[in-house]
Formats: sequence, C-alpha cells, structure tokens
Amino acid sequence: MSVITDPPQQGFRISQLLYDTRYRSMTIQIIALIGFLVAFGWLINNTLANLAALGKPLGFGFLWEPAGYDINQRLIEYNSQMSNARAALVGVLNTLLVAVLGCIAATILGVLIGVLRLSKNWLVSRLMTVYIEGFRNVPVLLWILMAMAIFIEIFPQPRDFRGEDPVATMKIFETVAVTNRGVYLPGPIMNAGSGVVVAAFIASLVAIFFFGKWAKARQEQTGQILPTFWIKLGILIIPSMLIFFIMGKPIGMEVPAIKGFNFAGGIYMRNSLIALWLALSLYTAAFIAETVRSGIMAVSKGQTEAAAALGLRPARTMNLVVLPQALRVIIPPMISQYLNLTKNSSLAIAVGYMDVTGTLGGITLNQTGREMECLIILMAIYLTISLIISGVMNWYNERVKLQER
Repeated sequence: MSVITDPPQQGFRISQLLYDTRYRSMTIQIIALIGFLVAFGWLINNTLANLAALGKPLGFGFLWEPAGYDINQRLIEYNSQMSNARAALVGVLNTLLVAVLGCIAATILGVLIGVLRLSKNWLVSRLMTVYIEGFRNVPVLLWILMAMAIFIEIFPQPRDFRGEDPVATMKIFETVAVTNRGVYLPGPIMNAGSGVVVAAFIASLVAIFFFGKWAKARQEQTGQILPTFWIKLGILIIPSMLIFFIMGKPIGMEVPAIKGFNFAGGIYMRNSLIALWLALSLYTAAFIAETVRSGIMAVSKGQTEAAAALGLRPARTMNLVVLPQALRVIIPPMISQYLNLTKNSSLAIAVGYMDVTGTLGGITLNQTGREMECLIILMAIYLTISLIISGVMNWYNERVKLQER
C-alpha cells in the first residue's frame, strides 16, 4: 500500500518578495513608501539649505516678538504690544466665529430652501430656483463686496441717531442700532450670583439632551409622539428663570447709547463681520439647498405615500419619515460645504475683517518677512480646523445612518 506524503516545505527566499503573490504587494508598497520619504526628505533639506543661504534660517521665534499692530475685531483681550502668537490666536478665534455662525445660518437656510424648492406651489419653487442659481453662479467674493457696500451706503451713520429729532432710530424697543459701521446690540452685565444662573442654564441644556434621547427611544418602542418642543422649552426657561429671580436678577442688560460721534456700551458687531457672515451663509446655503433637495428625492416616493396612508400630515411626514432617511445622502456632501465655507472665510481681508489670514498670513508675514513659517502655521491651522469639522460630521453621519437588522 502506498502512502501519500506532503512535499517538503521550502525555506523563504529573497526572490519571493517579487515573484510570490503573497509578498509582492507588500514589497511594492514598502518601496513606494521609502521612495516618497526620500523625496520628501530631499525637498525639506533643499528648502532649509536655500533658506539658510538667503540668511533666513527656519525658526519660529518671531511669534513671541511684539506684534506692533491693532486688530479691530477681537474676542479676547489684545493690544499692539502683545506677541505675534497672541495676534494669530485672535485671528483664529475670528475665523472660528465666522465659520460657526456661517455653518449654522447656512444649514438653516439651506434646509428650508431645499424643502421649499420641492414645494408644489409653482411660484415658491421657482423663487427658490432663482435664489439658488443666482447665488451659486456668482463668485462669493462679489457677494461679500456687495454685502459690505450695502452696509456702507444704505444704513445710517451713528450721528444720524443724535439730536431731539434724529434721522434714524434704534430698533427692537430702542435696544438695537443698525449703522453703516456695524450693529450695536444689548450686552449682558454679570453681577454677583450670575454664575449660579449660568450653571442652571447649562444644566437645563444637559437635561434637554437626555430628555430628547429618552423621548426618541420611547417613540421607537411605543410609537407615541410627545410634544417635545414645548417640554424642552419649559425645561430650558422655567428653572433658569426661577433661579434668576431667586438670586435677585444678577444678570443685567447694557443697552448701547449714542455718546459723541459713536455708540457706547453693549455688543458691537462690525459691518465687515456681518457682511462676511451673511455673504458666506447665503452663498453656501444655495449649495446646501441642492444637497438637501437631492437627498429628499433619493427617498422612495412610496415612503411618503405610506406615511400619508397612516394619516400623517405632510410636515410630520417630512420630519419623521423623509428627512431621517435623506440624511444618509445629505451629510457627506454637506461636510464639503462646511469645509468650503471655512476656507472661503479667508476672503475676509477684502472687507477688512482680521481673521487668521489677515493677521498671521498678512500683517505678521509682511512685518517679519517670515513667509515660510507663517504659511506653514497658516496651513496647519486650516488643516486642523478642517479635520475637526470632518471628524464631527463623520461622527454624526455614523449616528444617523440606517441600521441593518
């Protein structure tokens, strides 16, 4: 009787790295990675050598030198004697302010316009079409300049609010002044005990978050829909107001008032900030509207018909049936629109708004002559902001995607 035995195992040979399919792909990738690292290292070394030959070796010590210039719009304390790093931080915060305000406004407008474009009302849908085509086919820089021109030319000057019979008057119960220099809003005055009220407000927000999760889970289990809007509103207002009055009204309101040739007090939003915010929001909303429209149209019409057969009203059908399913199509391209809005905020220099491009990539770069260092830091800042936005939106996309059963 014959016995079949396995062939003897051969040892590993160097030639297998190229001719054996088990190792070939890995070998090619390693060679490509080494080649890329060598080329990148040569580029960095060549750049450093050229900078040294020009008498400008790479260094970041200039960040701790006095900036020597003022910044008109700032969220933290700053003066011209502070460092370039502090000026860059002020610019970063200004960029984040525009990005956050723009993303919020663009999302609200974009969703509303996208839904209205699908309206059965011919006039409404055509007006939304005109808006979308008008904004997205004109460069955003022109919209920024137009918004700034409207502020300068149409709105009154601060001096028009002076006198017994002023040419212009304040709005919203004489608390808001809209001028060609910007908008003056009432500002809070924090007195002793205000921290307790703020803590209560934050606690209310946390309670709203957990209540929303509980209400959603209950709806999925029982099918019963609670009036969550009014309950959340009560949770937000009632405890905070009770503590506010118990603590003796520790938070006051400072209303801007005309003094001399300008307003004083309250919160001041420069016309450059508002023009940039509105232009970027309206421009990006046009793209988000098309994204929302395509996401809604991707949902099968049978879903809407089934909801109607169950007796759901059109508005509730949109909120409970269509939009949750459309989010899986809407979220990925919406991430790109948020990133575009953040990067387009670098056009702020056109209207004199001092964002990080205007501070670090503008005045600091010109004064210090450190072009390479400033651009490296500037690119790193925008890359970091973009990655954070992408990470948050991808996390949200994972939460709202359809779950397989």
